[in-house]
Amino acid sequence: MTEILKAKLRASTASIKTTVQNENSKKMENELAFKNEYLSLTGKDGSLQGSYSIIPPFYKPLPKDEDVLQQKLREEARANFLQRRSRQLLDNTELKELWVILDTHSSTQPTGQDEQMLDYNQFKTISGLVSEKCRGYLSPTLFAKLQQGDRMGRISIMALFNYIMRKVWLHQTRIGLSLYDVNGQGFLRESDLENYILELIETLPQLDGLEKSFHSFYVCTAVRKFFFFLDPMKTGKIKIQDVLACSFLDDLLELRDNELPKDVQDANWFSAPSALRVYGQYLNLDTDHNGMLNQKELLKYGTGTLTPVFVERVFQECLTYEGEMDYKTYLDFVLAMENKKEPQSLQYLFRIIDVRHEGYLSVFSLNFFFRAIQKEMRLHNQDPVLFEDVKDEIFDMVKPTDPLRLTLADIIRSEQGDTVLSILTDLNGFWSYENREVLVADPAEAEDS
Repeated sequence: MTEILKAKLRASTASIKTTVQNENSKKMENELAFKNEYLSLTGKDGSLQGSYSIIPPFYKPLPKDEDVLQQKLREEARANFLQRRSRQLLDNTELKELWVILDTHSSTQPTGQDEQMLDYNQFKTISGLVSEKCRGYLSPTLFAKLQQGDRMGRISIMALFNYIMRKVWLHQTRIGLSLYDVNGQGFLRESDLENYILELIETLPQLDGLEKSFHSFYVCTAVRKFFFFLDPMKTGKIKIQDVLACSFLDDLLELRDNELPKDVQDANWFSAPSALRVYGQYLNLDTDHNGMLNQKELLKYGTGTLTPVFVERVFQECLTYEGEMDYKTYLDFVLAMENKKEPQSLQYLFRIIDVRHEGYLSVFSLNFFFRAIQKEMRLHNQDPVLFEDVKDEIFDMVKPTDPLRLTLADIIRSEQGDTVLSILTDLNGFWSYENREVLVADPAEAEDS
């Protein structure tokens, strides 16, 4: 019995030894094959030879300032690329031809409505009739995206045509913006966007009334809105993609309409009346006429009810020149104050309220600012409201994750940030909140009471 076990053990050991030898032999063969292959592809100095030498690198840095020829070559290559992309877009003639084909091969709704519809067979027929350039827009995926629940599975030709026009416009605008992207990295610096808007002014009839001397101030006013909302981290550049995705460019190009209603102009930050209003307010605040605003002058902003503590913190946190604020910094302040519901505005104001730079608002921070509200109430011969009551209301409104601190995320999520910040910084904002029930009541009922 012992001899049998010994024999099996010797056989098993021999098998394992053979397996290990085979694996080592195969590994050596692979290493040798790789070495031979590598040597066949490289020269004596180790550089790659043959077709492997033309494999492009994964990353190539931008040419240096002194490499003039490299920079010129890169600029020419980008210009040719953008021209080639521009030629691939549909022009006005091709869009008109597309509309004629859509109109001819569509059918009206059986309910008697005037809206013209396309089924999938008609869609495929049209795809075969249009030019190759236009055919790229008419994909089955697009047909599926434009489905609006029609019981016969059809789509509106107006929806289809508007989609194609919008897509063409977006591509045209992207190419136009890319021409101002000096580095070709898909970003616009402040100076790049300033050049774009300055040249765009001449194409906007609604801005014809602006004097040439005001153009630089208008450009500054327009550019600040893009950078305030699209570059909240102050990197000094914004993505072209973000410019196209937001509505600001639509608002700006809306000024091409010769018959834009007055209320629409007043609501549009980029309109001439709006720009003149903001700049006029700045001039009115600048009582010493030195082109800058000090703390005393900014206190008169709006209804003149901002607390001195808040204004002092604005000057501590924002860029100033020898303690005074220039027009560009003032524009950021105005955008934050006029758009308090937006996350970027809340981030701007949160940084000011966060006195200790803790990343959250503690009871200390809230009390620090509300004491100034209480002081203003005493100056107006009003009985101050207790801080404890206001603090509890603020925490009830925001419902923070941590019951002892308010983070920026908590404030944004609560959708009550504009109210909270108004309570802490503006006496008028505080009284609007305190008397909210009276303000929303019917005026007749308020008089009766």
